[in-house]
Parts: sequence; structure tokens; C-alpha cells
Amino acid sequence: QVQLVESGGGSVQAGESLRLSCSASGYTIRWYCMGWFRQAPGKEREGVAFIGSAGSTSIVDSVKGRFTISKDNAKNTLYLQMNSLKPEDTAMYYCARGDWSYCSWRQNEYHYWGQGTQVTVSS
Repeated sequence: QVQLVESGGGSVQAGESLRLSCSASGYTIRWYCMGWFRQAPGKEREGVAFIGSAGSTSIVDSVKGRFTISKDNAKNTLYLQMNSLKPEDTAMYYCARGDWSYCSWRQNEYHYWGQGTQVTVSS
């Protein structure tokens, strides 16, 4: 069955970097949109970054220039490189598989989710 497992979260100081990984099994990420979402305490879950099957990417404005999404099809793994982290980036980060090869920001088009990895940024 489809499984997504995130790793790489942790506690860092503002300005530091983290790289999140999402290892997929049960299917090949090459053919699907993959996305990173995050949910901070008391806030709704929001889309952060997406990468389509052909490699085109979309990034939410609040992290543009600081976060980069990428994937390694051979390793069946999705990444989120997060640089210049800010306290407002503190959240649980989830990876998810989209239903199609192209990406949508609509969360109801993502039916497979990982368990999440916590990112905490202190000032």
C-alpha cells in the first residue's frame, strides 16, 4: 500500500537550515504531484511547496527564496530544503501525494499523507 514517511525535522535557531525528506513506498513518485504542507498550533493546515511529475514547482509566498522543493525519482524520495528559518515556520510538516501528475493547492486532491515531522524554530 502507499506509505509516506517524513524525517528531518527538529529544533533549530532562527536563521538555521533543515532538510526534510519524505520516503515513499507502494508507488512511484515520478508520476504524481507531491506536496509539502504544514500546520502550526491553532492554525489551519496550509500548502507550502509542490512539485509536479515533470518537475515544475510552486512555492507559497511566505517561504519563497528560503525553501526549495525537490525530488529524487530513483530514490523515490521528496525533499524540502528550508533555509533562513524563522519562528513563524514552526509547525508540523507533512508530505502528501496528489491524485494527478499536475499539482493543485486544493488539499482535497491529496489522499495520501505522511505522519508528519515537527519543525520548531526559536528566536
